[in-house]
Amino acid sequence: MAGQRRSDRKLRGKLRSPGRPPVAWQEHRRRFWALVAEGRSSEDAAMEVGVSQPVGFRWFRQAGGMAPSHLARSAKPPSGRYLSFAEREEIALLRVEGLGVREVARRLGRAASTISRELRRNAATRGGELDYRATTAQWHAERAARRPKRAKLAANTTLRSYVEERLAGLVVAPSGTAAPGPLVPWKERRHGRRQHRRWGRAWSPQQIAERLRLDYPEDTTMRISHEAIYQALYVQGRGALKRELTQCLRTGRAMRVPRARSRGRGKSYVTSEILISERPAEAEDRAVPGHWEGDLILGLHRSAIGTLVERTTRFTVLLRLPPMEGHGVTPREKHGPALAGHGAEAVRDAITRTITTLPEQLRRSLTWDQGSEMAQHLQLKIDTGLQVYFCDPDSPWQRGTNENTNGLLRQYFPMGTDLSVHSADDLAAVAAALNSRPRKTLGWKTPAEALDAALQSVQGSVATIS
Repeated sequence: MAGQRRSDRKLRGKLRSPGRPPVAWQEHRRRFWALVAEGRSSEDAAMEVGVSQPVGFRWFRQAGGMAPSHLARSAKPPSGRYLSFAEREEIALLRVEGLGVREVARRLGRAASTISRELRRNAATRGGELDYRATTAQWHAERAARRPKRAKLAANTTLRSYVEERLAGLVVAPSGTAAPGPLVPWKERRHGRRQHRRWGRAWSPQQIAERLRLDYPEDTTMRISHEAIYQALYVQGRGALKRELTQCLRTGRAMRVPRARSRGRGKSYVTSEILISERPAEAEDRAVPGHWEGDLILGLHRSAIGTLVERTTRFTVLLRLPPMEGHGVTPREKHGPALAGHGAEAVRDAITRTITTLPEQLRRSLTWDQGSEMAQHLQLKIDTGLQVYFCDPDSPWQRGTNENTNGLLRQYFPMGTDLSVHSADDLAAVAAALNSRPRKTLGWKTPAEALDAALQSVQGSVATIS
């Protein structure tokens, strides 16, 4: 026993330096990921749990935007058999007061053997003595609780090669020659971190996972879930797939975006009071004219044309949205005005100029999708009297009249063409052509004739009332 450290004689092995203690404990990280799952940014979640914003961003980035499995909301809560950080703080205070192991155990409602093992295993030994400090004890306990598991892709080279080939393999022409493919850089015009796209076979992780069952029906070692592939791509330190292979994903996203955050992004102006479910019944049954549906049709060089369609008569109005001065010449300013011409202010002004030329009876409501071009809908309501409603996300059929009209307009404004070259007279001519075509749904009347009849009916009823 001579020559051994006191920590060794206390049945504890020598410790090599485990590095720097963390800035927060597991319960703080669990709370952090719960806030992220609710849609909070990593910086806000970090401040909420009491750590700095750079620390929160580092946690988020190192995990690839994915909560570790033992910290996710779906994970089981910590078992009561393990001491918490609060209990360790209480143990440290009671030991300073000179209380023995059994008295500490009695006050905490724990077994004396639990307290004895805690004082022996998780004490600080740097000075050669078993000094018990709560922070050091929590650090030792979390390190000992880790269950390192080697990633399946790292252990199975055949499986890893199969996954990598279908993620980033060359695109081969029918002749057998490799197609070089185009260079598709990320232009930083979408939310989140993206990688430049790589020209590869680009199977999705789910396609790869399901195809393995067909290609290797008898080999159970050639099985992996698509979630495991995503984790190998997004989570740093997994040691399986190279992180740059995220370039081969369809989105090119370099880390996962929490679902709650993506739902709320950029839609703060859409509240429950102005969703399509709150639109009056008269708009739904098309009994009263004056309810419109609107959208944009897009072309090359971020050009666009606004479309307004009246639900009852199918009367169409086109909005010219020319690019603003400096578009395509000056560098794009982050959070600056939309120089392409179809930003919120430009769309609001174009609708105001057009809709105010119509009688007040034809300005009841406007239904739009949740595009950012309608972010100034409140000012539009003040200027025109139109009540604006928004469709549910990813529900274009809720504006079926407008979607159908946009399909007809593609005859005049094909996809892949520059729409900014068309003058206001051109748009007026196309609108007149559509409004003068007989429609089956109108009993083969034209939208212009149906609108005239609706106006005469409304004006007649107003005169009778007065």
